[in-house]
Amino acid sequence: MGNVVASLADRAVAERHEAYAAEIRALLDAALVVMRRDGSIDPKVADIVRESGLSNQAFYRHFDGKDALLIALLADGRDRLARTIERRLARAGTEPAAQVRAWVGAVLDQARDPAAAAATRPFAANADRLMMAFPDEVARSRAQLEAPLAAVVGADNARAVYHLAMGAMHDALAEQRVPSRRATDAVTEFAIRGCNE
Repeated sequence: MGNVVASLADRAVAERHEAYAAEIRALLDAALVVMRRDGSIDPKVADIVRESGLSNQAFYRHFDGKDALLIALLADGRDRLARTIERRLARAGTEPAAQVRAWVGAVLDQARDPAAAAATRPFAANADRLMMAFPDEVARSRAQLEAPLAAVVGADNARAVYHLAMGAMHDALAEQRVPSRRATDAVTEFAIRGCNE
């Protein structure tokens, strides 16, 4: 009898977990749609709920408010970019220059890909505000993105490459332009030279 009860409880928890995960994904995706449309990182909860097709109750079941949602969006975006970086670095080989090239390329591709650019632009445009509002989350994001590069070129070089590539990406997003291959190569070669000195 105990096994049956535990099994039924486990199934109910798994079903609820799936439903809640789907709600969270729908709310995050809806927030991105609203933010892209408005060009702001200050979407109204009512707009997010309307876009998601869910209720206020569903929103507040998962998030204490907009700040909690923004932190989740930052973490979600960071995790996606970190996975992209990891895949690129794995394919690049072990040579430091190839690793730097792959890392910079992954970052600047955020401004190349239209969907990624649209999702990233509101955050780039409000980077200082996010840093002041969520310093711990921004620091975690930076550390996670720098870590694989730091393992190859050292922490100080990784931090410098981070600022160089992110600055170039932010400029491209703010100016609503796609970085050219030539511009990407210039940033990359500058970063490689800096890491070799």
